[in-house]
Amino acid sequence: MVKVTAAEVNKLRQATGAGMMDCKKALVEAEGDFDKAIDVLRKKGQKVAANRADRDSSEGAAVAKVNDTNTVGVSIVLGCETDFVGKNENFVALANKLADIAMTVNSKEELLASDFDGLTVADKLVEQTGVIGEKLEIKDYSKLEAPYVGSYVHINKIAALVGLSAVVDNADVLTKDLAMQVASMGASSLSYKDFDPAFVASETEARIAVIEKDNIELGRLGKTLKNVPQYISMAQITPEVLAQAEETAKAELKAENKPEKIWDKILPGKMERYISDNTTLDQEQCLLDQRFIKDEKVTVAKYVETFDGVSVTAFTRVALG
Repeated sequence: MVKVTAAEVNKLRQATGAGMMDCKKALVEAEGDFDKAIDVLRKKGQKVAANRADRDSSEGAAVAKVNDTNTVGVSIVLGCETDFVGKNENFVALANKLADIAMTVNSKEELLASDFDGLTVADKLVEQTGVIGEKLEIKDYSKLEAPYVGSYVHINKIAALVGLSAVVDNADVLTKDLAMQVASMGASSLSYKDFDPAFVASETEARIAVIEKDNIELGRLGKTLKNVPQYISMAQITPEVLAQAEETAKAELKAENKPEKIWDKILPGKMERYISDNTTLDQEQCLLDQRFIKDEKVTVAKYVETFDGVSVTAFTRVALG
């Protein structure tokens, strides 16, 4: 049997990340040839990957990176099978190395084809599948470019990127706060103006159907019925709708015998509540219309306005699962 030295084993470990015994066995099988030993480990990875192809890889690590000029950011999710592996420092280091490579490409496909220490990223993942013993795959990838990009990662489970229209004082604070908002609350668009009309119509119909179904049960129990909304987004609330809502509010004030001279003080609050009650979709799905997590008295849009001369251009969010 070929004898291998500790130095040879360590060299192979450093090159592949494989365990000491696996490296020793690979070197013995390869009769001491370093390149052949790597091939032995790679073939083992291929075999393990094939055997675990149908396994769920919903655990892992979500990471984000921003370049030195804060103009480009990337985030990826490297999936594995267990939370134990996902928390391993070597696994997280692998995810961060992949994020560094991801900075140089523009798609998941390009990333998989990129070089990783002489292998493609795809082949490196196969190799590491053999090393770790679990299915590994890049589950998600996003890239964002803007005059200023910031990021936030929540315990390697969620990674968010936010882009600003300009570099301003405390841009790092603003982007971190916004990225935390994205990570915490999620969103599908910046504003209701980005909604597709068919999406809004479909959501309205679905939500009304749920409420009407609930009301049947509430009515059977003799309980107060829920209000069935006419609208769920500012995308539906035209100037004519607002004008009609204001007239309705005035009629209510008149019926309550409120002096007309104080209506101007009461109406803004009534209109604000009307809009809030009829824009639940925006509050859930639009970043700028959400309540700011650090001060729920203001929307995200109002918070951004405290930073002069800047707006949010885009955001991304990737997460495990």
